[in-house]
Amino acid sequence: MGVHCPECVASARTAQPKRPSTLQRAFRPGSRVPVVSYSILAVTLVVFVLQLLSQGAVTNALAYYPPLTLQEPWRMLTVSLVHSDRSFFHILFNMYSLFVLGPLLESLVGRARFAAIYVLSTLGGSVAVLWLAPLTAVVGASGAIFGLLGAFFVIQRRLGGSSIQLVVIIAINLGLGFVVPGVSWQAHVGGLLVGAACAAVMLRTRRADQQRRQALLLALVGGVLVLATIARFTLL
Repeated sequence: MGVHCPECVASARTAQPKRPSTLQRAFRPGSRVPVVSYSILAVTLVVFVLQLLSQGAVTNALAYYPPLTLQEPWRMLTVSLVHSDRSFFHILFNMYSLFVLGPLLESLVGRARFAAIYVLSTLGGSVAVLWLAPLTAVVGASGAIFGLLGAFFVIQRRLGGSSIQLVVIIAINLGLGFVVPGVSWQAHVGGLLVGAACAAVMLRTRRADQQRRQALLLALVGGVLVLATIARFTLL
C-alpha cells in the first residue's frame, strides 16, 4: 500500500479543475439550453426597462424610421429591441411568443441558424416598412417573431407535421395587423417571408458537406435585403 504525504494530497486537491457553473454549461457546444432565445429575451426586457427610465430617449435612439436609414442603418436591426412604452401588451405578446416558439425552433436548427433567422427576419421586416410605409416610425420584434413563425411553418411542412393550427395563428396575427391601428403589417409580412426563405435554404442544405453553401446562401439573403434597401433610395 502506497503512502501519500499530506502536502501531496493537498496539492492534488488544489490542482483539480473547478466544476463549471450552470451558466457555463449552458453555453457549451452541445448543450440543449436555448441560450440564444433566452439571451434575446433578456436583453430585450432590459432595453424595455431602459426605455421606461429614459423617458423615450432609448426608444428614439433605437426605433426604425425609414428616412434615417442611410445615416443610421443599424436602426433596421435595433428596432427589434424596443417596444411601445405606452402598452405593456406589445412587449408581452412578442416576448411570450419568443419564449414559446424560440426554444423549439432553436432546438431544431441550432443556435447559429436560429440567430440568423432572427436577425435576417428583423432586417426583412424593416425593408418591407421602408418600401411599403417609408414615412412610418416602427418599434418592436414583430418582424423577427413572424420570421420564426414562417421558418417553423416551412420546417413543419417538410417534416410532415400538421400545420393547420400554425396557419390559423399566422393568419389571425397577420389579419390583426391590417385592422388594429398602429400595428405594422408591413414588418409582419417582410419578416414572415424572410424567415420562410431562411428555413427553405437550411432544409435544402442540411447535409454536413453543404454547410459552406448554406452559409453563402444565407449571406445572399442578407445581401438581397441590403440591395433592396439601397435600391429604395436609388429610385427616390
